[in-house]
Amino acid sequence: MAKKQVKKPSHHYVCHVCGAVHAKWAGQCEACHEWNTLQETKESSSVASSLPIRAGRQICLEKLEGESPLPPRICSGIAELDRVLGGGFVPASVVLLGGDPGIGKSTLLLQAMSQLAIQKKRVIYISGEEAIEQIRLRAKRLGIVSHTQVELAASMNVADIIATLESEPNISVVVIDSIQTMWLETLESTPGTVSQVRACAFELIHTAKRCGFALVLVGHVTKEGALAGPRVLEHMVDAVLYFEGDRGHQFRILRAAKNRYGATDEIGVFSMTDRGLAEVDNPSALFLAERRGNIAGSAVFAGMEGTRPVLLEIQVLLASKGGEGVPRRAVVGWDSGRLAMLLAVLETRGGLKLSGMDVYLNVAGGLKITEPAADLAVAASLISSVTGVPTNPNEVYFGEIGLSGEIRQVPQEELRLKEAAKLGFSKAVLPRKVTKTTRTNTPPRALEDIGIILHTIGHITDLVALKNNKTENNKTA
Repeated sequence: MAKKQVKKPSHHYVCHVCGAVHAKWAGQCEACHEWNTLQETKESSSVASSLPIRAGRQICLEKLEGESPLPPRICSGIAELDRVLGGGFVPASVVLLGGDPGIGKSTLLLQAMSQLAIQKKRVIYISGEEAIEQIRLRAKRLGIVSHTQVELAASMNVADIIATLESEPNISVVVIDSIQTMWLETLESTPGTVSQVRACAFELIHTAKRCGFALVLVGHVTKEGALAGPRVLEHMVDAVLYFEGDRGHQFRILRAAKNRYGATDEIGVFSMTDRGLAEVDNPSALFLAERRGNIAGSAVFAGMEGTRPVLLEIQVLLASKGGEGVPRRAVVGWDSGRLAMLLAVLETRGGLKLSGMDVYLNVAGGLKITEPAADLAVAASLISSVTGVPTNPNEVYFGEIGLSGEIRQVPQEELRLKEAAKLGFSKAVLPRKVTKTTRTNTPPRALEDIGIILHTIGHITDLVALKNNKTENNKTA
């Protein structure tokens, strides 16, 4: 007698980083090679897979040539937010906002929704983490209750949220805080799992595209600072924004990692106050407000964040290594691998002895630098620290350093120099321009239109010689 086969519930495991599906559990995901990221998920009992696929209909094909009108924008009333978005919210678009807990994501969105409500836009703020009373208390603390009409709701059920949004007319922007708390009844998994986050996001995005309102999803981040949940979530949305900052600093940086309607190299700078987040129109002045120009190991870097020039102070401290062992390299706000490369170039090409010293580097203000143009400012800080001679307090630096010690050109020199001149700096050290006919250093020259004296150098030895001359001059004086 044949045994009766019992159909067991089918299970599979999904990686919450990349979304890859595995038939059995493993310690490492074979797709993205991350460890301990597989989560068990039960397959839905839906019979949709057995239903026949309907006959398709022909879609319209268009030529690449032609002009399309720019998408309309909904200005949030917060200039720094609009800068990062590319001009404001786009109707029927989806924005994913991530950041550390308590960094100010909900505060920023509540302030933005308040400004939109003042413009007579209908905005809805739906929270799955806080009760309505808690949101009202935050609004009172921010002072935005008496003059705005933001509609609130506290719900985790996506089906109820979609039914409400589809029945309400003239909605401009909807905020979901946060996507990890949303829940669909048709799935057996708990909120925050891969299947729930992916399915809830899909339903909400589909509703936003169909109804024509801009959707903002708040997302949690992992310990590494990446958005939690499946990586496919970042591909489903139109823009991904990160809210960066340190609770020990008052500054908050809003940065775009993806933007289908704007640039991804713009930043928005905010300052956390007792009345919420305040826009910083001139971040360079605030980043340099507490600078002391007579300290060895400090140099001012003229950087670029998108189309905005930003001046920052690079601080370096060298200390004798105590005992045996590997010297310590502590870096805050810059790439530690690039610091190791720069130390090797200074020692091999510049003749400095740095291998036996502990190196501590800090970008004052809490901003993270990603462009290689900061190499020259870091090198100047290292040389200043090892010689004990401060850099010129009225001097800025920018330029990329190669492995052979050459100083390479960086883009947007004029914008950097104009920002430095506007803040009172009178000198700049930058790469020299190399042409096919000449490879000699050009003498210092003054630009009449900018009003700043330039010292152009071509090799790291030129910077070392420049600092050594200052050392000799100080000894003679």
